[in-house]
Amino acid sequence: MPPIPLGRVDAHFWLTQGMARTLGINLSEAMAEGRLDADDYAEMVTRCRGAACCARCIAWMGQQGAGASAAPDFCVNADRLNALRS
Repeated sequence: MPPIPLGRVDAHFWLTQGMARTLGINLSEAMAEGRLDADDYAEMVTRCRGAACCARCIAWMGQQGAGASAAPDFCVNADRLNALRS
């Protein structure tokens, strides 16, 4: 089976950032506090690049208004984002 092509780094970097912001998470702050390191951050972006849910993520973020209490189940980074939120 051929490998799944990854999406554009810049687009998925911003999707990861946007999902975090929607949850009230500042990823730069999490890194400064030692709750997230550069490798973990890069892994989150890479996981996002391999997911096929961009349009769904964008739509979900647009529907959240004041923010969300948890990442959606379809997000490949939901567990990590939810852990950073607590």
